[in-house]
Amino acid sequence: MQYSRELTHHQLMDELNELQINHEELNISYIGESVFSKPIPLVTLGDRSAQKSVLYVSTHHANENVCTSVMLNFIKDYLEAYERYGQMYQINTRYLYKMRKIYIVLMLNPDGVEYRLNGIREDNPIKDRIINYNGSADFSKWSANGRGVDLNHNYNAYFEEYKEIEKELGITSGSAKYSGEYAESEPEVSALANFIRLHMDEIEGVMTFHTQGEEIYYKSREKSLPKAEYVSRLIAKITGYKQAESKGTGEYGGLTDWLIKEYGKPSFTIECGKGENPLPTSQITDIYLRLKEILFTFPILF
Repeated sequence: MQYSRELTHHQLMDELNELQINHEELNISYIGESVFSKPIPLVTLGDRSAQKSVLYVSTHHANENVCTSVMLNFIKDYLEAYERYGQMYQINTRYLYKMRKIYIVLMLNPDGVEYRLNGIREDNPIKDRIINYNGSADFSKWSANGRGVDLNHNYNAYFEEYKEIEKELGITSGSAKYSGEYAESEPEVSALANFIRLHMDEIEGVMTFHTQGEEIYYKSREKSLPKAEYVSRLIAKITGYKQAESKGTGEYGGLTDWLIKEYGKPSFTIECGKGENPLPTSQITDIYLRLKEILFTFPILF
């Protein structure tokens, strides 16, 4: 079975629990909680003794939730290949499991996803404020987290500079690209940043998955790490996506910028699919097939 629909946080947890029942090698833990106390699951594929790891992150934005289903498809295919002692793209999955850990945050923004798919609950303590931010009770295009912050502008990468730009552009709470009161103000971003800091010595590379545009971002203010140049070209070759450089507001507060600026870690923002967010679920399978090879091969590039 392939995952071909969007999932709420509750449905995601059910799917993960089912996978864990059927696959004892699957490790599920949590990096923290969202604004409204939803646990943010972390899937680990790989042996605890593995010295190197990579990190995949999806669904910073609620209207990019198709990426969660893409990650689930990868996890399912990895586990099935592992159990049959199979190879994926000439990589022995038993060897991969032993030598590399793959950390996967499937849904960083569960509250925002809940707004988008089910609307805002009557008992939400900031219901009126959020509806005012949104401009209506129609949350079908909502991208921010539970209190109106764009999670991928909340990292500490040129954050203070961006606050001045926000003022100039009139970007306020609930608007796309609103960065929050201070860097890592949002529990989702704080939880992920703390996890990365805790595992910094072993994490060799990061891919964060967004939609749309079929582009690969791997620089921060034109700064590129030598390894990232090579890997980005390989990602482009495998996926058919284009290498690109961030401009304007895209240069501030993102996970990729933070990792390059603060830690010198190769990090890649992958913009998947084409169209207008939220992309139709009919694109999930195509996005996964375009990404599948790099999802399996990325860990051994480091």
